[in-house]
Amino acid sequence: MQHGPALPAHGVAFNWRYAVSVRLSGGLGAGWLLIAAIVALLVLLPVFSLGHHALQGSGELWSHLAAYVLPQALRDSLLLLSGVGIMVVTLGSSLAWLVTAYSFPGRRLLSWALLLPLAVPTYIVAFAYLDLWHPVGALQTGLRGLLGYESPRDLRLPDIRSMWGCILLLGLVLYPYVYLPARALFQMQAGGLIDASRTLGAGPWRSFFRVALPLARPAIAVGASLALMEALNDIGAAEFLGVRTLTVSIYATWVNRSSLPGAAQIALFMLAIVLSLIALERWARRHQRYATSGRQARPLAAQPLKGWRGLLACALASVPLLLGFALPVGYLVVEATKRFNFAGLEASILRETLNTVGMSALATLVATALAFLMAFILRVTRGQAPLVSMLVRCASLGYAIPGTLLAIGLLGPLAGFDNAFSSFLEQSFGISTGLLLSGSGAALVYAYVARFLAVGSGSIEAGFSKIPHSLDDAARALGEHAGGVARRIHLPLGMPAIAAAMLLVFVDCMKELPATLLLRPLNFETLATHLYGEAARGTYESGAIAALLIVLAGLLPIILLSRIGQAPASRKTAQAADAAAALPDLHAYRT
Repeated sequence: MQHGPALPAHGVAFNWRYAVSVRLSGGLGAGWLLIAAIVALLVLLPVFSLGHHALQGSGELWSHLAAYVLPQALRDSLLLLSGVGIMVVTLGSSLAWLVTAYSFPGRRLLSWALLLPLAVPTYIVAFAYLDLWHPVGALQTGLRGLLGYESPRDLRLPDIRSMWGCILLLGLVLYPYVYLPARALFQMQAGGLIDASRTLGAGPWRSFFRVALPLARPAIAVGASLALMEALNDIGAAEFLGVRTLTVSIYATWVNRSSLPGAAQIALFMLAIVLSLIALERWARRHQRYATSGRQARPLAAQPLKGWRGLLACALASVPLLLGFALPVGYLVVEATKRFNFAGLEASILRETLNTVGMSALATLVATALAFLMAFILRVTRGQAPLVSMLVRCASLGYAIPGTLLAIGLLGPLAGFDNAFSSFLEQSFGISTGLLLSGSGAALVYAYVARFLAVGSGSIEAGFSKIPHSLDDAARALGEHAGGVARRIHLPLGMPAIAAAMLLVFVDCMKELPATLLLRPLNFETLATHLYGEAARGTYESGAIAALLIVLAGLLPIILLSRIGQAPASRKTAQAADAAAALPDLHAYRT
């Protein structure tokens, strides 16, 4: 039986290539192109809606925002981004170099433990420190006890509800965005380059600043841009700490002032800043290909630090881990234990946990299925179909849109669909459905999928890159259609990457706060919104259990990431290359 078109008799090798080219030229089909277009449209729909809402506002509204809202919001946002940017670049790159270039006591443990702050969302760190740093909290009370003071009037630290407090806490949580890719690039660098610089008389500091740091600069820029987008998207920590960023202003303008056009106008202004960060990251990566190949380079040999130098290095590397992870998580464990012993496990916590897991699981299934389709479409075209590639990349822009912007942008389309559908049913069958989408969890699932689709597609694309194209070609030459190739080859071989994508998307959905606050159904609470409400009321001990559950969920991806640092020496360079290749999806490790 002959599969596919007849092959010209010009030799076996030519027949093979001819068969593959015929199959690939028509194998994608209009259906796959339509899927890519629909997914891209659904992701970009909130942006178009934002523009529509912004145009509904009057000129007086924009002049009011420009005079009284935007100046402070823009000033606070730029100060926050500047401070966080400096802090994450300094901490991330220096810690990455320390654990890569030097050997000291505890180095192996610290190399992966320094990723642990990623498991704690920014709003949970702020939640913990607000109680710890209180004048009668554990930190200041303990400090006064050590120094012999009895009253807060005798010794009181500066209020953490400030810009410096917000910069400090966000920097302590977000520095792993720079640490992870910088460490991967340092591991990939040729040890001979560092040795050569030392042979020419350069000391350790000069070798770092003149050789190692410039080679890792693209990776540092990628990590810093992702950290800055996270800081700009934050609503919980900034509001708790009294910093009025653009995101907080959007939320306040919509919820407190009931001005959707005003919120949309601020959102578009914020989107322009986000796109500028993305453009800056792309510009910084334009020469990234000049790095030395990991297979040709000799890994950098760690220089031993003995005696007090080794202990000092261990202590310095432990400080960010202590402040960004151990202290807030320890506080949550203590407070959650007290709360459990006093009142047990509240029924509301169980219900909110089920709500969180249910919504996150549903969004994860939808997002992973769409991510698989988009990654497969991109693989089939192999970059030879510009329109398809553009649609797939547009579908991955959701993470560049902060959750607050997505929520506001979805209101109009969902409400319009609800009204039109209800009107149609009422006129045709006398049935009124009410708010079918915008009044249910469907809006929340939509926002989760649109925002975190890029997380899944990036992870699956990285997994597909390890599957030889020759398997696709062989299957297509034997007559298998595109769907069959996806089902029989890519689905089983790519299952580890798909499972990792599902985990990353699930945990990101669990922790998403801005979109959940704005789109949740009436009387519907998740762990994140429960924690936000307790912090707003100042009842920190009541939110400790919810916060601890979110942190425990966030530890799962960190366990996966830690395997990079624990790999055998013969595999470290290859895994470092994998980590560097996955830089565009580093936001997934916010989990």
